[in-house]
Amino acid sequence: MDVILRHAVENLGKPGDVVKVKNGYARNYLLPHNLAYEATPGNLKRIQQERARLEAAEGQRRDAAQDIATKLEQVSLTFSARVGEEGKLFGSVTAADITQQLEQQGFHIEKRQIDLHEPIKSLGVYRVPVRLHADVKPEIRVWVIKQ
Repeated sequence: MDVILRHAVENLGKPGDVVKVKNGYARNYLLPHNLAYEATPGNLKRIQQERARLEAAEGQRRDAAQDIATKLEQVSLTFSARVGEEGKLFGSVTAADITQQLEQQGFHIEKRQIDLHEPIKSLGVYRVPVRLHADVKPEIRVWVIKQ
């Protein structure tokens, strides 16, 4: 099914792009979340008229994300945890823990925006990327120290 993107979708395209996706993905995700239109001749005309407005809005979102990114790159989070032998933690540091500490510092970041593939289970310093925008991915420093 061909759809016209209204918003940037990671690994798919930018606003105004006409992309071919599977029917289920379009019906169950893109269309209900207002991320895309169905690619009909009428919608193609409408998106051409909206393209300038969409690009301006996307630019504003990117600039806002860039401003937050410059502040986030200077953030350093410290977690103290109980440690067993060989520096292994009893438990782990998860994206929810990172989100909670960011909230305490005044950043409103959702858990799904933190790109932590698996929980941190050992001592050390880690660089954790945060997805603010498709083009903006700052990294925060996470220190895991012995309690």
